[in-house]
Amino acid sequence: MTERELAKAAAKRLAILRHAEEVTGSVARTCRYYGITRQAFYTWKRRYEAEGADGLRDRSKRPKTSPRATHTEVVGKILYLRSNYHFGPQKIAMYLARYHDVEISNSGVWRILKRVDMNRLSASQRHKPHDRRWKRYEKPLPGHQVQIDVRGPR
Repeated sequence: MTERELAKAAAKRLAILRHAEEVTGSVARTCRYYGITRQAFYTWKRRYEAEGADGLRDRSKRPKTSPRATHTEVVGKILYLRSNYHFGPQKIAMYLARYHDVEISNSGVWRILKRVDMNRLSASQRHKPHDRRWKRYEKPLPGHQVQIDVRGPR
């Protein structure tokens, strides 16, 4: 949300608190009128009394901790394998399980790569089947079996 939207939501909540005090005098009627729960009303009221108008602004719903998050060392290994060896998610997960005793799913590796925008390799780094790989043209004699396509003027 933008700063303006946050201020607008806080002003609306302040208007609801004032409506309960000045107009109806009843929290239940005010909540029914505005379509909010009394629990929300009292939460806003408690915040307003403690912090003033800033307490009515929306707060982040993001958790403070994430205990099941992938460790930073593992994320570092995943990024290292991707950037230096161009491994895909399945090969990274297999490599970590075999050589580092780290169990992580293919989709977990892919989500980590997606989060840091490394989920797509450039065309030059992608694995190509053996028959589609670039082959150097070398012949024993210069000009041996050379084909030239010439296009005339339009």
